[in-house]
Amino acid sequence: MDYSIFWHGYNELDHFISEKKTVDGCSQQPPKCEEKVVESTRSYVCCLVGTVNLKSSNRNPVVQEFESVELSCIITDSQTSDPRIEWKKIQDDQTSYVFFENQIQGDLAGRAEILGKSSLKIWNVTRLDAALYRCEVVARNDRKEIDEIAIELIVQVKPVTPVCRVPKAVPAGKMATLQCQESEGHPRPHYSWYRNDVPLPTDSRANPRFRNSSFLLNSETGTLVFSAVHKEDSGQYYCIASNDAGSARCEEQEMEVYDLNIAGIIGGVLVVLAVLVLITLGICCAYRRGYFINSKENGESYKSPGKPDGVNYIRTDEEGDFRHKSSFVI
Repeated sequence: MDYSIFWHGYNELDHFISEKKTVDGCSQQPPKCEEKVVESTRSYVCCLVGTVNLKSSNRNPVVQEFESVELSCIITDSQTSDPRIEWKKIQDDQTSYVFFENQIQGDLAGRAEILGKSSLKIWNVTRLDAALYRCEVVARNDRKEIDEIAIELIVQVKPVTPVCRVPKAVPAGKMATLQCQESEGHPRPHYSWYRNDVPLPTDSRANPRFRNSSFLLNSETGTLVFSAVHKEDSGQYYCIASNDAGSARCEEQEMEVYDLNIAGIIGGVLVVLAVLVLITLGICCAYRRGYFINSKENGESYKSPGKPDGVNYIRTDEEGDFRHKSSFVI
């Protein structure tokens, strides 16, 4: 058991030696003291008084999500038979109780318990449980009453299926960018790309097998960039996101690299230009021949027929026709 050394004279503390010594086989409470005479005038007593001390078998436990974990907090030295135990969680600069007044508190209620005297076990760990946990022990009967120990819990999360973006068709000689992203994994996953089930290096120049390609792969961001694609770059592509907890891949997607038919493109442009010229000439000829002249300029205006002088027309109901009212004057 570990004790601190104190020197007492006449039941008052005169001097404290901060170093600690391990005493084997001490069963007396307090341990046996010895008397020492100093300057032959004053009598001092050396007493070994107990102090509480903590240790942990794992200060940085790592667990995968939805598994269980034990946060080890072991009392190694104490004369107090029933010390007070407290656990606290420190996350995002916020401190909250986990175990207080002999009860599990907060979001760990129902899925955590105290193991032994002071260790903490958590079931069904989630990514939200990743934090710094502090075990605090108060031993009232010890000379040093309080001790604490901090434990950092690391929760690993397996990646989910990443989102992959692969262009379907790219003309030879042009740039092409393939993207792979995953947002759930912890720690952040690394990315690798495959073409026809063959892993691609981070730099095509580093592998003679890909000497006909020109690409760079960023394993941190999942971006695969071809500076100029070639026919050999056609194929089935997929990406794998992986970390210490596991890996996940997206579905294969095909990228086709095709040659540009320059002669065909030029020919097509010339045909379109020729058609436009013919249409323009046709319109000009039509204007010259008067096909587009306004009908108001060519058409005859309609006028009501004039009435001859000296003649009046009347209509009778019986006849339903016109007859002369007066005769012509000769």
